[in-house]
Amino acid sequence: MANIYVGNTDNDWFDFLASLSGIDEVNFWKPSAGNFKAISEGERFAFRLKSPRNKIGGFGTFVKSSSLPIQIAWEAFGTKNGVPSLSALVEAIARYRTNEVVTPSTFIVCRVLVEPVFLPPELWFDVPASWSGSIMQGKTYSGDSEEGAALWSNLQRGAIATNPAATPGFLDQEQARYGEPVLVTPRLGQGAFRVAITELYRRQCALTGGKVLPALDAAHIRPYAEGGTHTKSNGILLRKDIHSVFDAGYATVDTDYRFVVSDKVKDIFHNGEEYRRLHGAVLRLPDNPAERPDRSLLQWHNDCRYLG
Repeated sequence: MANIYVGNTDNDWFDFLASLSGIDEVNFWKPSAGNFKAISEGERFAFRLKSPRNKIGGFGTFVKSSSLPIQIAWEAFGTKNGVPSLSALVEAIARYRTNEVVTPSTFIVCRVLVEPVFLPPELWFDVPASWSGSIMQGKTYSGDSEEGAALWSNLQRGAIATNPAATPGFLDQEQARYGEPVLVTPRLGQGAFRVAITELYRRQCALTGGKVLPALDAAHIRPYAEGGTHTKSNGILLRKDIHSVFDAGYATVDTDYRFVVSDKVKDIFHNGEEYRRLHGAVLRLPDNPAERPDRSLLQWHNDCRYLG
């Protein structure tokens, strides 16, 4: 049985995102650094709108929490941070962190939610009776409790009423279980993919071990524009320059997870020793075999992209 977290939600953040169309993911950021462990991947995060509304206005499916610089949060999610610009995001964080200078390099907690649902005002509903006005961040409700089941039923009913023709796919699962909230496998967006890959590879380049976050990228093995997906098995965390060389086909990763560099790096650019020195190096892989690079995707990159 899955849990539901009810989080205090800034009204401006909610209104800005509710006004946009086609939102597949959002960053429900926390202005301070740290972590978030109240719920697990695939559980629901409900939006409790702050005073004077004091209502629940929607929800999303939780993917991952990560402490990241504001700049990277903006690069990953853009306006899906709930603000129109990077400077607006810095200003929003600064309103909470009044005793320090906030810059794009300041770390915040990014709580990544996918398939968000923003209910219209007529479908907002009351928080559970046990909710206390003294709660600062939020509260977790068990899905098998009376309040948790009622909470999920209200969220599901609102989501279906809002858009019956295009409700998130997991609602079908919920209806099959008589409305009980269950874990789902989140469908990642571009920003969620970046955060998930960053955490999966322990925030370090899979090849060099470098840990400077602004220098790292979540690389797709098969590009999204060419039929790839935003799934963990289609991603590798690489240093940005290595990512560029990989995407251009001057390097690949073989099905034994070894980095392979083409001779064309030297032939065409008369350079590239910094990459050739990495030839044959084995990637640092995630512990879970199911989350490691898919060998069929690596073979695709070898066959269709590599310039060996």
